[in-house]
Amino acid sequence: MTNPPSGRLEQTNRGPDLVLSRVFRAGIEDVWAGVTEPERSARWFGRWTGEDPGPGRTIKVQMAYEEGAPWMEMRIDACEPPRRLAVVSLGEGDDAGWHLEVVLTEAGGRTELRLVHHLATTEGIGEVGPGWEYYLDMLVAAREGAGQPVFDDYYPSMKAYYEGLRP
Repeated sequence: MTNPPSGRLEQTNRGPDLVLSRVFRAGIEDVWAGVTEPERSARWFGRWTGEDPGPGRTIKVQMAYEEGAPWMEMRIDACEPPRRLAVVSLGEGDDAGWHLEVVLTEAGGRTELRLVHHLATTEGIGEVGPGWEYYLDMLVAAREGAGQPVFDDYYPSMKAYYEGLRP
């Protein structure tokens, strides 16, 4: 059983942001490692490769939980350990992909992870939102050593919630 959808849509000067979060009973360094170390990111999202990763550099990420486990290129726009990572997936042209940001904050032995998907449009949010819910719950399961969630529990059941966020 999955939790109810948690994402929200925030309007910014740049456009809409889809924001989802999870809270972990762990230090910020440990949560950061779960997002940025290739062997740990492979447990919930996909492994990545790249020489000397850092801002302005490109890495390749294998989408381990997508059909066919495809590879995609991502450019690192910002890397501020252990608080912020911003990437863009590269498609047709450097800015054609998804602009993503992970922001971590720590308080009282807990770390909040905020995933921000900077959207160009809210079209398709009914598919995007459930996907990020699934991946963040994959991260939770990987950290807790629990069984992996099943994508069919997220989509299409969460589609209406996310479409209802559109202005």
